[in-house]
Amino acid sequence: MSNRALLEVIALDVEDAVAAQAGGADRLELVTDMAADGLTPARETFAAIRAAVDIPLRVMVRTADGFAAGDVGGLAATARALRAEGAREFVLGFLTADGSPDLAAVEAVVAELDGCAWTFHRAIDRAADRDQLRKALADLPGLDTYLTAGAAAGVDEGLPVLLAEAARGGEPGYGPRILVGGGLALAHVPVLRAGGIDAFHIGGAARPGGWHHPVSAAAVAEWRAALD
Repeated sequence: MSNRALLEVIALDVEDAVAAQAGGADRLELVTDMAADGLTPARETFAAIRAAVDIPLRVMVRTADGFAAGDVGGLAATARALRAEGAREFVLGFLTADGSPDLAAVEAVVAELDGCAWTFHRAIDRAADRDQLRKALADLPGLDTYLTAGAAAGVDEGLPVLLAEAARGGEPGYGPRILVGGGLALAHVPVLRAGGIDAFHIGGAARPGGWHHPVSAAAVAEWRAALD
Protein backbone atom coordinates (compact mmCIF):
# COMPACT_ATOMS: atom_id res chain seq x y z
CA MET A 1 0.00 0.00 0.00
CA SER A 2 1.41 3.38 -0.99
CA ASN A 3 1.61 6.30 1.40
CA ARG A 4 -0.40 8.43 -1.03
CA ALA A 5 -2.30 10.96 1.04
CA LEU A 6 -6.09 10.90 1.12
CA LEU A 7 -7.86 14.01 -0.18
CA GLU A 8 -11.50 14.40 0.86
CA VAL A 9 -13.60 17.22 -0.62
CA ILE A 10 -16.98 18.54 0.56
CA ALA A 11 -19.63 18.15 -2.13
CA LEU A 12 -23.10 19.68 -2.02
CA ASP A 13 -24.41 18.37 -5.33
CA VAL A 14 -23.59 16.40 -8.49
CA GLU A 15 -21.69 19.29 -10.09
CA ASP A 16 -19.39 19.51 -7.06
CA ALA A 17 -18.91 15.75 -6.97
CA VAL A 18 -17.97 15.45 -10.63
CA ALA A 19 -15.52 18.37 -10.41
CA ALA A 20 -13.92 17.01 -7.22
CA GLN A 21 -13.42 13.57 -8.73
CA ALA A 22 -11.99 15.14 -11.92
CA GLY A 23 -9.53 17.12 -9.80
CA GLY A 24 -8.25 14.02 -8.04
CA ALA A 25 -10.30 13.76 -4.84
CA ASP A 26 -10.16 10.31 -3.24
CA ARG A 27 -13.40 10.68 -1.31
CA LEU A 28 -16.29 13.09 -0.87
CA GLU A 29 -18.07 14.31 2.23
CA LEU A 30 -21.70 14.89 1.31
CA VAL A 31 -23.57 17.61 3.16
CA THR A 32 -26.14 20.33 2.64
CA ASP A 33 -26.55 23.76 4.26
CA MET A 34 -23.01 24.95 4.91
CA ALA A 35 -24.50 27.96 6.71
CA ALA A 36 -25.17 25.43 9.50
CA ASP A 37 -21.72 23.84 9.01
CA GLY A 38 -23.14 20.90 7.06
CA LEU A 39 -26.31 18.89 7.55
CA THR A 40 -27.56 15.60 6.10
CA PRO A 41 -28.23 15.88 2.37
CA ALA A 42 -31.46 14.66 0.80
CA ARG A 43 -31.59 10.98 -0.11
CA GLU A 44 -32.18 12.03 -3.72
CA THR A 45 -28.98 14.08 -3.69
CA PHE A 46 -27.02 11.13 -2.33
CA ALA A 47 -28.47 8.83 -4.99
CA ALA A 48 -27.70 11.29 -7.80
CA ILE A 49 -24.10 11.76 -6.64
CA ARG A 50 -23.65 8.02 -6.18
CA ALA A 51 -24.72 7.55 -9.81
CA ALA A 52 -22.40 10.31 -11.05
CA VAL A 53 -19.07 9.38 -9.46
CA ASP A 54 -17.27 6.21 -8.44
CA ILE A 55 -15.19 7.39 -5.48
CA PRO A 56 -16.24 6.71 -1.88
CA LEU A 57 -18.86 8.98 -0.32
CA ARG A 58 -19.10 9.80 3.38
CA VAL A 59 -22.53 11.16 4.21
CA MET A 60 -23.18 13.56 7.08
CA VAL A 61 -25.67 12.44 9.74
CA ARG A 62 -26.62 15.74 11.35
CA THR A 63 -30.03 17.38 11.41
CA ALA A 64 -29.44 20.62 13.35
CA ASP A 65 -26.78 23.30 13.65
CA GLY A 66 -24.44 22.97 16.62
CA PHE A 67 -23.03 19.86 18.27
CA ALA A 68 -26.05 18.72 20.28
CA ALA A 69 -27.70 15.63 18.80
CA GLY A 70 -31.24 16.98 18.94
CA ASP A 71 -33.82 14.34 17.99
CA VAL A 72 -31.90 11.07 18.36
CA GLY A 73 -34.76 9.01 16.97
CA GLY A 74 -34.76 11.25 13.91
CA LEU A 75 -31.01 10.87 13.51
CA ALA A 76 -31.28 7.09 13.69
CA ALA A 77 -34.07 7.15 11.10
CA THR A 78 -31.94 9.38 8.85
CA ALA A 79 -29.04 6.94 9.08
CA ARG A 80 -31.38 4.02 8.36
CA ALA A 81 -32.78 5.76 5.27
CA LEU A 82 -29.30 6.52 3.94
CA ARG A 83 -28.28 2.89 4.45
CA ALA A 84 -31.36 1.82 2.54
CA GLU A 85 -30.35 4.18 -0.27
CA GLY A 86 -26.95 2.49 -0.44
CA ALA A 87 -24.74 4.74 1.69
CA ARG A 88 -21.73 2.82 3.02
CA GLU A 89 -19.69 5.50 4.83
CA PHE A 90 -20.82 8.20 7.25
CA VAL A 91 -19.82 11.29 9.24
CA LEU A 92 -21.24 12.14 12.66
CA GLY A 93 -20.41 13.46 16.10
CA PHE A 94 -22.40 14.80 19.04
CA LEU A 95 -21.53 16.43 22.35
CA THR A 96 -23.51 16.97 25.52
CA ALA A 97 -23.86 20.48 26.94
CA ASP A 98 -20.73 20.04 29.08
CA GLY A 99 -18.54 19.09 26.11
CA SER A 100 -18.50 15.34 26.70
CA PRO A 101 -19.22 12.92 23.87
CA ASP A 102 -22.94 12.17 23.67
CA LEU A 103 -22.51 8.41 23.73
CA ALA A 104 -26.23 7.67 23.73
CA ALA A 105 -26.73 9.62 20.52
CA VAL A 106 -23.57 8.32 18.83
CA GLU A 107 -24.40 4.72 19.74
CA ALA A 108 -27.99 5.08 18.49
CA VAL A 109 -26.75 6.20 15.07
CA VAL A 110 -23.87 3.72 14.91
CA ALA A 111 -26.34 0.91 15.63
CA GLU A 112 -28.05 1.77 12.33
CA LEU A 113 -24.79 1.75 10.37
CA ASP A 114 -24.35 -2.01 10.58
CA GLY A 115 -20.56 -1.86 10.90
CA CYS A 116 -20.06 0.74 8.16
CA ALA A 117 -17.02 2.99 8.36
CA TRP A 118 -17.55 6.45 9.82
CA THR A 119 -15.76 9.65 10.75
CA PHE A 120 -16.22 11.46 14.06
CA HIS A 121 -16.22 15.05 12.84
CA ARG A 122 -15.04 18.35 14.24
CA ALA A 123 -17.17 18.08 17.36
CA ILE A 124 -13.88 16.77 18.82
CA ASP A 125 -12.51 20.30 18.45
CA ARG A 126 -15.25 21.55 20.83
CA ALA A 127 -14.83 18.71 23.34
CA ALA A 128 -13.96 19.52 26.94
CA ASP A 129 -11.33 16.76 26.90
CA ARG A 130 -10.14 15.34 23.57
CA ASP A 131 -8.30 12.43 25.14
CA GLN A 132 -11.34 11.41 27.20
CA LEU A 133 -13.52 11.61 24.08
CA ARG A 134 -11.20 9.38 22.06
CA LYS A 135 -11.06 6.79 24.82
CA ALA A 136 -14.84 6.86 25.31
CA LEU A 137 -15.40 6.17 21.60
CA ALA A 138 -12.52 3.73 21.13
CA ASP A 139 -14.59 0.53 21.01
CA LEU A 140 -17.40 1.72 18.73
CA PRO A 141 -17.67 -0.36 15.56
CA GLY A 142 -16.70 1.33 12.30
CA LEU A 143 -14.99 4.43 13.72
CA ASP A 144 -11.91 4.79 11.53
CA THR A 145 -11.35 8.57 11.25
CA TYR A 146 -11.36 11.81 13.24
CA LEU A 147 -11.94 14.98 11.22
CA THR A 148 -10.17 17.63 13.23
CA ALA A 149 -8.35 20.95 13.02
CA GLY A 150 -6.79 20.36 16.44
CA ALA A 151 -8.63 23.42 17.78
CA ALA A 152 -12.04 25.03 17.38
CA ALA A 153 -10.44 28.06 15.73
CA GLY A 154 -8.79 26.01 12.99
CA VAL A 155 -5.53 24.40 11.92
CA ASP A 156 -3.35 27.49 12.52
CA GLU A 157 -4.07 27.19 16.24
CA GLY A 158 -4.47 23.40 16.34
CA LEU A 159 -1.25 22.36 14.61
CA PRO A 160 0.64 21.38 17.80
CA VAL A 161 -2.34 19.27 18.96
CA LEU A 162 -2.59 17.50 15.59
CA LEU A 163 1.11 16.64 15.61
CA ALA A 164 0.97 15.45 19.21
CA GLU A 165 -2.05 13.22 18.52
CA ALA A 166 -0.45 11.81 15.37
CA ALA A 167 2.56 10.80 17.46
CA ARG A 168 0.28 8.75 19.76
CA GLY A 169 -0.91 6.50 16.92
CA GLY A 170 -0.56 3.16 18.72
CA GLU A 171 -2.28 4.14 21.96
CA PRO A 172 -5.88 3.25 22.91
CA GLY A 173 -8.22 5.79 21.30
CA TYR A 174 -5.58 6.94 18.81
CA GLY A 175 -6.02 4.21 16.21
CA PRO A 176 -8.42 6.09 13.90
CA ARG A 177 -6.85 8.07 11.08
CA ILE A 178 -6.47 11.83 11.57
CA LEU A 179 -8.21 13.68 8.74
CA VAL A 180 -7.18 17.33 8.97
CA GLY A 181 -9.77 19.93 8.04
CA GLY A 182 -10.98 23.33 9.21
CA GLY A 183 -9.00 26.34 8.07
CA LEU A 184 -6.53 24.01 6.34
CA ALA A 185 -4.18 25.78 3.92
CA LEU A 186 -1.61 24.42 1.47
CA ALA A 187 1.10 25.98 3.65
CA HIS A 188 0.16 23.58 6.48
CA VAL A 189 0.66 20.45 4.38
CA PRO A 190 4.46 19.98 4.60
CA VAL A 191 4.58 20.14 8.41
CA LEU A 192 1.54 17.85 8.74
CA ARG A 193 2.99 15.33 6.28
CA ALA A 194 6.32 15.43 8.13
CA GLY A 195 4.40 14.66 11.32
CA GLY A 196 2.95 11.51 9.77
CA ILE A 197 -0.51 12.83 8.88
CA ASP A 198 -1.78 11.52 5.55
CA ALA A 199 -5.42 12.62 5.19
CA PHE A 200 -6.73 16.07 4.31
CA HIS A 201 -10.23 17.54 4.04
CA ILE A 202 -11.10 20.69 2.11
CA GLY A 203 -14.30 22.66 1.66
CA GLY A 204 -13.82 26.35 0.98
CA ALA A 205 -10.33 25.70 -0.40
CA ALA A 206 -11.93 23.77 -3.27
CA ARG A 207 -14.13 26.78 -4.12
CA PRO A 208 -12.07 29.85 -5.00
CA GLY A 209 -15.31 31.70 -5.73
CA GLY A 210 -16.78 30.97 -2.31
CA TRP A 211 -19.57 28.68 -1.11
CA HIS A 212 -22.07 30.06 -3.61
CA HIS A 213 -19.92 28.69 -6.42
CA PRO A 214 -19.24 25.07 -7.32
CA VAL A 215 -16.12 23.06 -6.58
CA SER A 216 -13.26 23.90 -8.93
CA ALA A 217 -11.57 20.86 -10.44
CA ALA A 218 -8.43 22.99 -10.88
CA ALA A 219 -8.37 23.93 -7.19
CA VAL A 220 -8.74 20.27 -6.20
CA ALA A 221 -5.97 19.33 -8.65
CA GLU A 222 -3.66 21.88 -7.00
CA TRP A 223 -4.21 20.15 -3.67
CA ARG A 224 -3.75 16.73 -5.24
CA ALA A 225 -0.40 17.83 -6.67
CA ALA A 226 0.68 19.28 -3.32
CA LEU A 227 -0.18 16.04 -1.51
CA ASP A 228 1.57 13.87 -4.08
